[in-house]
Amino acid sequence: MKMNLTCVGAVGGLMVAGVASGGAFQSLTMTTYTGVRASAPTNSVTYRLFANVEAGAQVNAAFGNSVGDLEIGTTNGATIYHNANGGPTSTSINNSFFPFVPSMEWDSYVSIGALYQNGSPFGSNDLFDVGIDFSTWEGGGDLFSDNGSWFAATDTAQSAEVGGQVFLGQFTVVGGLGDANDLIGQVNLQGEDASGNTWQEIGATWNTGSGGSSGGTGGSSAVPGIGAIAPLCFVGLVRKRRRQG
Repeated sequence: MKMNLTCVGAVGGLMVAGVASGGAFQSLTMTTYTGVRASAPTNSVTYRLFANVEAGAQVNAAFGNSVGDLEIGTTNGATIYHNANGGPTSTSINNSFFPFVPSMEWDSYVSIGALYQNGSPFGSNDLFDVGIDFSTWEGGGDLFSDNGSWFAATDTAQSAEVGGQVFLGQFTVVGGLGDANDLIGQVNLQGEDASGNTWQEIGATWNTGSGGSSGGTGGSSAVPGIGAIAPLCFVGLVRKRRRQG
């Protein structure tokens, strides 16, 4: 407990002085992922969520806190598909198993940058999560957190934008209207811009009505709370450990 409080306190000063809301962040995009869907669940559509950021920027964490919840769920009678051979994050998705368990490709999971356990399209997958109880989501409910994060350190390639985007998760939706209107929710994001300055976006969501995306409401004025400070703290610890190792 003492270590946690010291870490949050130290990062808190940086957050008050140096964190900008938005800036490098532009929007969220929910795209349809296609493939050989013979193994996909019947009456399903698979979506991939991307953060659109400026050239040279990074996304280091997605989180929920007292300022803004993190929540991804379904509406219109739709449900999220979870494969028994997968897991809630990309570190559980072993794409070498796809030829043997084809349905695993359509599992729903979250990430930063890396698509699968092997880190594709990067060399490794150094994703971590803390404070998020994935059991409700894996059991068919909404993904929700008001005090948790999934994140990758700032010195990992997977945090960096590729073509102006950073992958945040895959969601296979069964039933509903058959379009992105079946997915609802919001995420809070934190990263660095091209100059290394930390940015944060509170309440980012996607515009399902037009298939586009939008930034969060209030993102430019919300004051980060302790929960917002925590993700940067976790990222800092991971980065330090990697460099010492």
